[in-house]
Amino acid sequence: MPNLPQPGQTVCTTCPYCGVGCGILATREVDGGIAIAGDPKHPANLGRLCSKGSALGDTVSLDDRLLHPEVDGRRTDWDSALSFVADTFRETMMEYGPESIAFYVSGQLLTEDYYVANKLIKGFIGTANIDTNSRLCMASSVAGHRRAFGSDTVPGNYEDLELADLIVLTGSNLAWCHPVLFQRIAAAKQARPQMRVVLIDPRRTMTADIADLHLPIAPDGDVALFAGLLGHLVRGGHVDKTYSDQHVAGFDEATAAALAISIKDIEEATGLAASQIKEFYRLFADRERVVTVYSQGVNQSACGTDKVNAIINCHLVTGRIGRPGMGPFSVTGQPNAMGGREVGGLANMLAAHTEIENADHRALVQEFWQSPTIAQKPGLKAVDMFRAVADGRIKALWIMATNPVDSLPDADAVKAAIAACPFVVVSDVSNATDTMALAHVKLPAAAWAEKDGTVTNSERRISRQRAVLPTAGEARPDWWIVAGVARRMGFEPHFSWGSAAEVFAEYAALSAHKNAGRRDFDIGALAGITRRRYDDLKPFQWPLPKGAEEGRARFFADGGFYTEDRKARMIPLSLPQKRAASLQYPLILNTGRVRDHWHTMTRTGKSARLSAHMAEPFAEIHPETALRLRIAPASILKLESAHGTVLLRALVTTRVAPGQVFVPMHWNDQFASAARIDTLVAPVTDPHSGQPALKNVAVRAEPYNAALYGFAVMRERPATIPADYWAVARTPGGWRIELAFESLPTDIAGLARTLLGGSEAAEPISYLDGPRGDARFAFFDKGRLLGALFLAPTPVAVSRNVVVGGLEEDFAVATARFRVVAGRPGADRPDPGAIVCSCFSVGVNDIARALESGVCASVEDIGKALKAGTNCGSCRAEIREIIHARQPVAAE
Repeated sequence: MPNLPQPGQTVCTTCPYCGVGCGILATREVDGGIAIAGDPKHPANLGRLCSKGSALGDTVSLDDRLLHPEVDGRRTDWDSALSFVADTFRETMMEYGPESIAFYVSGQLLTEDYYVANKLIKGFIGTANIDTNSRLCMASSVAGHRRAFGSDTVPGNYEDLELADLIVLTGSNLAWCHPVLFQRIAAAKQARPQMRVVLIDPRRTMTADIADLHLPIAPDGDVALFAGLLGHLVRGGHVDKTYSDQHVAGFDEATAAALAISIKDIEEATGLAASQIKEFYRLFADRERVVTVYSQGVNQSACGTDKVNAIINCHLVTGRIGRPGMGPFSVTGQPNAMGGREVGGLANMLAAHTEIENADHRALVQEFWQSPTIAQKPGLKAVDMFRAVADGRIKALWIMATNPVDSLPDADAVKAAIAACPFVVVSDVSNATDTMALAHVKLPAAAWAEKDGTVTNSERRISRQRAVLPTAGEARPDWWIVAGVARRMGFEPHFSWGSAAEVFAEYAALSAHKNAGRRDFDIGALAGITRRRYDDLKPFQWPLPKGAEEGRARFFADGGFYTEDRKARMIPLSLPQKRAASLQYPLILNTGRVRDHWHTMTRTGKSARLSAHMAEPFAEIHPETALRLRIAPASILKLESAHGTVLLRALVTTRVAPGQVFVPMHWNDQFASAARIDTLVAPVTDPHSGQPALKNVAVRAEPYNAALYGFAVMRERPATIPADYWAVARTPGGWRIELAFESLPTDIAGLARTLLGGSEAAEPISYLDGPRGDARFAFFDKGRLLGALFLAPTPVAVSRNVVVGGLEEDFAVATARFRVVAGRPGADRPDPGAIVCSCFSVGVNDIARALESGVCASVEDIGKALKAGTNCGSCRAEIREIIHARQPVAAE
């Protein structure tokens, strides 16, 4: 067991959200909670945290935790559960062969967890049918790196973002998805006003706040844009001839393909004007220190790998790679997606960056593991894996720390496949996920604050994650669970570690194996690491070979690529076929993330303050599109593809282009009636990486003809929600629910009691307006608001903040209760409006009043007056947008 802090003591650990890998100071509190602060000594964040990281203390409750092993819905002990899993896997292997077993794992796992799972399935079961949800976020970067560099190597680091003269952000809403990196760039730009930022994104996201140029590119136009840039660089004489001659192969073929693309081709593929394209090309050509940052908008595409290589080509031809302030930079979406890549967590890799296709590497790993076998070929990638589950090739499936029923494309087909699989094991923290509901065996895993191990961030920096709290119930670390199954399968001597430190020591030794050949990944300086040194391990960048005192900051400034001739490969690229919308499905759906939620909300959904920013699933739709389709603002719309249908709140905005729709990925059946957006996504994947295309989906939208809308708050979440549309979110003191009904409920008063939990003894207040069709109910018990329900034929126009706030007020004075039913703020209680700053609960109306007062005119002024934007800084772009929207426009 790891050493735990005493109440009042502070532990240095790492944030479990995105791939920035922020250091956290977590202080254990007497009541069992934890206090959170940024670690000013951690090189990734230097003390900064985003809204999600700052709210980690809100997410350690046990209310939805899986606390004991279960088999077929019945509680059991660990020995029985692990023996049952081991026996079933062994019997499945004997009857159907090793290829009938698959593991689907997660970038939420620690490196030690990943390593043990890969060792078991690839070296002892004998199949490479292990893949990770990281396939959904960065597999195209891996494939692009390997095509270009011969290895999955990130060339640069975060410091480059502050040293660059031009930062190109493509397919990355950095302000919301990697907020700490966004704040680092914003601070650098403020310090060096000559720095320029280009944002390439179909949407005008909050990242545009720091952009000097926003290119609203058409979906999947990136290959054309960057191939055109390569041609421009060659024509303009911006080639580093010395670098390309000495360190690059494929120059002639790649540049010939690029030069064949005309500006008209680029305009057509990107939807951009020639003037916009030329301005971007000029900015890139004229500045040597250029970093191109890319993320899901590049990777999650049917041509994602080509996009990555189109970007890398431009850096190779100019020699702008591996030097301070220069290089292509993939920022990952999960806290340990990089660690998973290092240990071979993907189906087409082996541990420590060895290659499954390489016979020498296979022999090396098998010898090191002393395993009876080794996987001889790549396994099934994520989408193909669940196809194999559906058609019966996979008979036994182990899902670890992920929720594929919600996150994979064609999600309803995935759900059906898992439901029909003969044997499904799920090890996870939460007992309340859409995937856990399908498990035959449930195994309780340790949560973030209970885990001990390492993670790797986007700049190759390995950091310790340390336990702050004791494991809840009978939960255990993932590596312990997998090792327990392995031992019971008969592999005792090879899975007998006593701690995560021992697992890491073995993994480090493998990375330094002398027969592995020349590889980028080597942490041999930590081979055989002691428990004390492991406990004290400071963040470091790999490689850290034997004898090294510190890691390597950058790669490839002087070549040295990991190919046979040590040269990088420029890849000739043709323009991808445009995925045109059809008459049946004329709109293009783009999916993504919001600021304060994460993945499928198993963690962030527990925080009231994170849920306050955006409390229900929505679809951004352009005013022209909404008007044409007769979709009213704030109404419910139906979004449909050939694969599924969802119901969402309409957010009419010019942030998206006409004909496009943006929907967040987070909401699922635990939080909404019909909002699993990946049910709409076709299982189309990139041919090189196997990564699904989640950002270019043909859909149609139409109004949802609701006869009645509703809004409710209550102290306890109701067991059932009798509405056709609903979305539930936590609030301080309870829950809130948005509602819509296709037909009028026959018993409105009964509906109110069902939702609000109003017993016969509760004191009701009600209001009915027959002509308008409004109905309002509130139930009180001895001065406490139990709940309130508002119904109307149009979207309910009450102050959500006023009503939600009633759950924490004292209503001993009966006349005060009418304020709840009115749903309006009193003169002494102004409505803050929609929450902008989650850290301090500052709303848009608060900011507007501060601006109207004349005292505030800038983001800094708002911070001084209201504190908004002064903690994590994630809301600063939204505050600036509000300020700009209120500024007068000069007459022409």
